[in-house]
Amino acid sequence: MHEANRLAWDEAALVYERAIDADVALLRSGKHNLLPHEVRILGDLAVWCGRAVHLQCAGGLDTLSLWKLGAREVHGLDISDRMIDCARRKAHALQAPARWHRCDVLDPPPSLDASADLVYTGKGALPWVQDLDAYAAVVARLLKPGGTYYCFEGHPLCGALADDSADVRLAPNTSYFSTIAEQYRGWSPQYIGDLGKPRSQHLPKFERQWTLGQIVTALAHHGLRLSRLEEHPEPYWNQFPQLDPDQARRIPQTFSLLMRKV
Repeated sequence: MHEANRLAWDEAALVYERAIDADVALLRSGKHNLLPHEVRILGDLAVWCGRAVHLQCAGGLDTLSLWKLGAREVHGLDISDRMIDCARRKAHALQAPARWHRCDVLDPPPSLDASADLVYTGKGALPWVQDLDAYAAVVARLLKPGGTYYCFEGHPLCGALADDSADVRLAPNTSYFSTIAEQYRGWSPQYIGDLGKPRSQHLPKFERQWTLGQIVTALAHHGLRLSRLEEHPEPYWNQFPQLDPDQARRIPQTFSLLMRKV
């Protein structure tokens, strides 16, 4: 399933490639792409973060944003060759202290072991992971003793809700507690879009939802201690375009998870 996802993300990287110049201009201007909750919870990275490792970094915009917010050195890991190429091009243009690793999230290079002050991830990353226990073991392996794991992610409840409704309601045949990896083709029009071809011609990919309990428990099992878990009404993308914003803010759309390696 991860290999199918790698090919699908290579296909979707077209959209990220088109944004390279705009992303470089944003970062060069001194701005960044992290959201207010992320900035608030992470604090001043210049004070405490020597090396940040971004799991599932896509085109590297958030990785380089961590550098802009004070991390002295950033490493981005992603399964897609084309996404890593996007990230490299941005870092080269900015002369950023960044290194990029094309690898599965479950198989990072050993050279990164026990080296990260911060392991960062989120914004649609966890549903692509098919083995949560192995993922948690990777996080623990990458962190220094006392290091911080931070995830800002879409709330798993949203995966069970209809995205084409004007009201909050369950999508047909879905459950918050589903253990099934769903195979599908195509991308949301609010995100990647149709890539100029019919949905039937898109490569297949696999996603699944992990509950909050599963995520925290897996990380705790591998020696991380919970510091903060917050649920937020704010989205990180327009998942529910037909839903009234006031209704949307009555449900948790994202969450922040901060844990530390004991």
